[in-house]
Amino acid sequence: MKRRLIYLTLLLGVFAFSSCSEDYLETTPTSAIAESDAFKTTDNALMALNGIHRSMFMQYSNQDESGQGSVMIWMDMLGEDVVMHSAGNGWWNANYQWVMHRSETGRGNYFAWRFYYKIIANANMIIANVDKAVGPTNVKNMIKGEAFALRGWAHFQLVQLFAGRYVPGGVNDQAGVPLMTFNTQEGQPRATVAAVYTQVNADLDSAIYRLDPSRSLSRSAKSHINVNVAKGIKARVALTQGLWSSAATLANEARQGFSFMSAAQHLQGYSDIANPEWMWGSMQIDDQTTYFYSFFAYMSYNFSSTNIRNNPKKINSTLYNLIPATDVRKGLWLPTVARPPIVLPTTFTIAPFMNRKFLTKATVFQGSQPTIATSSVGDVPYMRVAEMYLIEAEALARQGGQDAAAANVLFTLARNRDASYALSTNTGQALIDEIMLQRRIELWGEGFRFLDLKRLNLPLDRTGANHNPTLAGQVMTVAAGTNEWVFLIPKDELNANKQIGAQNP
Repeated sequence: MKRRLIYLTLLLGVFAFSSCSEDYLETTPTSAIAESDAFKTTDNALMALNGIHRSMFMQYSNQDESGQGSVMIWMDMLGEDVVMHSAGNGWWNANYQWVMHRSETGRGNYFAWRFYYKIIANANMIIANVDKAVGPTNVKNMIKGEAFALRGWAHFQLVQLFAGRYVPGGVNDQAGVPLMTFNTQEGQPRATVAAVYTQVNADLDSAIYRLDPSRSLSRSAKSHINVNVAKGIKARVALTQGLWSSAATLANEARQGFSFMSAAQHLQGYSDIANPEWMWGSMQIDDQTTYFYSFFAYMSYNFSSTNIRNNPKKINSTLYNLIPATDVRKGLWLPTVARPPIVLPTTFTIAPFMNRKFLTKATVFQGSQPTIATSSVGDVPYMRVAEMYLIEAEALARQGGQDAAAANVLFTLARNRDASYALSTNTGQALIDEIMLQRRIELWGEGFRFLDLKRLNLPLDRTGANHNPTLAGQVMTVAAGTNEWVFLIPKDELNANKQIGAQNP
């Protein structure tokens, strides 16, 4: 057996597939130390934890594989609310056309599987070793609590992609993904979807217990996970499971202590973790170079890359037209090519409904208008307080008998975005539809749409808007509940892990 090495400066884990029978080790002795040395002190363990957070936005094999930011783009490329303007230089086309995730040899599937299982392997090593480290108990609780949260979150991400949807109230004995609560070179079978969710919730409960301020050192930055974020993740899980009361309560608790951004901050680019509304996100150093693999190399509108110059990302025109003129979020997109002002060179395509929601972090402004950027660095939002209001409102509305409470929660968010918004008088499905519309507007481009459609067993419908059927590979509709909603397991995993069973249909 090869000796396991731990990267402290970049990432902790060493497995490409922690569920495989093979150990895909990366060995660079000048930048790695033995696992036994990594946890001698809590200072060392903190370096290992920082490595996991760094792995959330580093480049993997290809330039469209920048950790969680790339998964977020993919989730919206599979939806109907983000629109491709052109084929650009080729990136994201196969995702947009519903081809990539249905290929067992697709590099995207390999990346997503590898990315999340690497986080899990890293978290497992922290969980197994940090209690033996020399250092304060509250620091150990913080480190171990974050590791539990990351392990639960990564399993949650995997089971949403590579398994059939969780059916609220159902048995959910369909094949899920391998559960990795310890590291091994032996292949592991797929647990049921129900078993994966049970473990996810157990991990998040362990995280919430350890990250309680009475037991844990406060996080040093929003790139780390605190008790609010752990509760926010569990609120997402409860929403997916249809546990409406739990989802509403957890979302309410998660958002405590956070405030909304100002109207002006909406137009500052969604790229700065210092925004008061951000609960969790990447924190990238301004002078780091992220070249063409950053989230903002594809989703901003002012980074000077071939993809952005030729293929600005647009909002679904039907969705845009539903946003009231008095809503500050309407300014996050440009409805016509003539709408002034926008400071971009003539080499940039300016298309109707293109987004201006995302700007690179180091953007220079001329007056109030951003200009072209030569750096793609930007902080990526993983969780914002607005999402917690939307989860709470949706969960209350779906409970039945809580329409007034749901409308009040929605009012708090929507009135902040639109001073003319009036308290909703809708009830039942009409109120749920209003909440889901607000969710689509608010979370555009932040990686939720495919997951929302799948969890609610809704069809994809790109018709009647500004999608180009040719660019979409003629995939304008996909019926709910078909095999197409499940990612295929990478062929490399099937070959290496003889316990994993059959490929997804």
